Amino acid sequence: MTLLEIKGLKTHFKTEEGWLHAVDGVDLSIDAGETLCVVGESGCGKSVTAKTVMKLIDMPPGKIVAGQVLWQGRDLVPLDNAAMRQIRAKEIAMIFQEPMTSLNPVYTVGEQIAESVRLHQGLSRKDAMDRAVEMLRLVRIPTPERRVRDYPHQFSGGMRQRVMIAISLACDPKLLIADEPTTALDVTIQAQILDLMGELKDRLGMAVMLITHAMGVVAEVAQRVVVMYAGRVVEEATVEELFANPRHPYTQGLIRSIPRIDMDATHKVRLEAIAGTVPKLVAPASGGLPVGCRFAARCRHVTPACTTATPPLRETSPGHKVACILDIAAP
Repeated sequence: MTLLEIKGLKTHFKTEEGWLHAVDGVDLSIDAGETLCVVGESGCGKSVTAKTVMKLIDMPPGKIVAGQVLWQGRDLVPLDNAAMRQIRAKEIAMIFQEPMTSLNPVYTVGEQIAESVRLHQGLSRKDAMDRAVEMLRLVRIPTPERRVRDYPHQFSGGMRQRVMIAISLACDPKLLIADEPTTALDVTIQAQILDLMGELKDRLGMAVMLITHAMGVVAEVAQRVVVMYAGRVVEEATVEELFANPRHPYTQGLIRSIPRIDMDATHKVRLEAIAGTVPKLVAPASGGLPVGCRFAARCRHVTPACTTATPPLRETSPGHKVACILDIAAP
């Protein structure tokens, strides 16, 4: 069953130079119980897509120009804040990159967990605090009966992220959106948080939309992968198919940039970098963005045709979609 379906989503921001096309025609879907990874380098539109789903972008300067965000068949785009408050946390929850900026420093972590439970489930103050203790125990925070009275600054970075997970899952949402939840953590703690999210996903039966720029994380946790570049989806496939047979030159470049421990053991290999930077997605008031593939300036396989037409996202094999006019096998 499809929980979330995004169709032709366009989210733009008004700037002094013109309209910034942060998300420019995104299509993706998430099924119940599935882990979908949305991957791409910084500035490709991953976080804006997630915040648009939650209606958390500032409007203005942001604006949803076109498209639909269908949550169990209901379009979220036209909903006002009051209607979205009934969906946030209760049905769709979100974890942000930096927990210290997401937690309120003047309230205890127990109060912050209990707030959403009281709002959405109508529990008494005592029952809500009991639920907070239960959630801290679920995310493996030691002595939760005591720590529920502590403030965010009394927790380490990894523990604060566990608190954020506890807040997000307190109302038993059907979908958890995790926006680079391990970015600010060291490697050991990253692995612990990813393992915890995977365990809770299986236990609670929820779907997870994980936003990341780390292909190693994708290989470990994803079932299906959406690769974004410059505000658009350029490839979509199951995780096995994507790593075995990447078809878009950008995806191939991301995979080639993954450190290879097996190769480093025998001989030194310099990591490959994708030359250039993400194009500027600001359209002047007099017109739109240039036509053509947005990866063309950085692509080793570019042809004149790549700059004259915008490649559509098409299915090249069952479940594998690519936005490229060329059919390029991975080297």
